[in-house]
Amino acid sequence: MEWAKPPELPSLLLPEAFQLPIPILEVPQADIPSYEPLVVPPNMLRPPPGIEGINVDPAPESTDSQQQQTNNPTLAKPAIPPEAQIIEIPFTDIEVPMPTTTIMTTAATTAFISVAATLAATSLFKYLVMLMKPIFKQAWNKMTKKAGSSNSSSLSGQPDS
Repeated sequence: MEWAKPPELPSLLLPEAFQLPIPILEVPQADIPSYEPLVVPPNMLRPPPGIEGINVDPAPESTDSQQQQTNNPTLAKPAIPPEAQIIEIPFTDIEVPMPTTTIMTTAATTAFISVAATLAATSLFKYLVMLMKPIFKQAWNKMTKKAGSSNSSSLSGQPDS
């Protein structure tokens, strides 16, 4: 079937768009932070007044001892408490401080108890899940069947019996 005259739809004439000038954008610039390091010669360093420095003895003036210290650097050993036991590692010159027997016993006992409690709780949880899963599944199926039957009967317009 052909149209003798096609339908005329209403139309709306919009005004022309404004001619805006092209924006001129400047290239962004950033100020890079900088600083001049403060250089203080070591012989000028002194603690503030009223505070004692760590090394209150004057430095030795002999240059021979300073050269020996720079040639043979030694590692500063940390302070070891008097109750610590020192164990030498075989075939090396390394000494390792060990805590006292009381501290080691406490640490080992705590670790053993925490691991045992975690394993026991995990196995108990798995067992409870195995027991409760069928019960929950049955209850869920009964609830969904009951909810499904009440929805279908209310949709049909008949009262629940």
